[in-house]
Amino acid sequence: MKDKIAEKLLLFIAFSAILSLSLITFFIFQQGIPLIFKAGLGNFFSLRWAPTRGGFGILSMVVGSLMVTIGALAVGIPFGLAGAIFLAEFSSSTIQKTLKPVIELLAGIPSVVFGFIGIVILVPFIREIFGGPGFSVLAASIILGIMILPTIVSISYDALLAVPKTYREGSYALGATKWQTVVMVLLPAARSGIVAGIILGMGRAIGETMAVIMIAGNALKIPGSILDSVRTLTSTIALELGYAAGDHRAALFACGSILFLIIIFLNIIATRITNRK
Repeated sequence: MKDKIAEKLLLFIAFSAILSLSLITFFIFQQGIPLIFKAGLGNFFSLRWAPTRGGFGILSMVVGSLMVTIGALAVGIPFGLAGAIFLAEFSSSTIQKTLKPVIELLAGIPSVVFGFIGIVILVPFIREIFGGPGFSVLAASIILGIMILPTIVSISYDALLAVPKTYREGSYALGATKWQTVVMVLLPAARSGIVAGIILGMGRAIGETMAVIMIAGNALKIPGSILDSVRTLTSTIALELGYAAGDHRAALFACGSILFLIIIFLNIIATRITNRK
């Protein structure tokens, strides 16, 4: 009887999570999709964002979101994967017990703190060394890359530890070095877990708002380089939802709908890459 009750309770919790996600998805699309058809695809995917005057173009924000996310992954994946490999295969237990909690502590730091650090340290550094306003795609990418490190490191570390020891022993028995074992055996074996960590990090990067508002510059244009200012979809929603009304408010929900579709599309691509033989 206890097992049956536990089974039904867990089933109810699982379906309640699915139901909550379905309701959120329905609400976002129900509020945003009609505006897309009302404005027309040509208007909606143009460069003119003036929702109070009939301009609903979000193309520059879509490009900005993708550029910032790709830049964050370019920073976070190499460092995150390198950190996970070092902790799992090349460090002592003492170092593991010390560094892993420190890395995971980064996940508890509020995004506004990362944004403040970016304004005080990173933006002036980029302005003096590379030129430009400093508030740029590069600054946002670096900060977001640091913010997604705990996710990628923790999940990749657990995935590497989950690989059976016999894989390592078999590789060493065939004469492979430690590094060859990591590259040729462990990383392919832990690929699904590593990609899962990257997907979660990607979701954090594309959905981040406060830090991006503070350091990206919020310029409504397609950036010509990584040193130009940019505005993302999440920044637009956060900056304008407080005073938006009518079609303006519906346009912000439409931005949320497009962001939802982008995340789904990126997750599908990552899953396909994971499942490739």
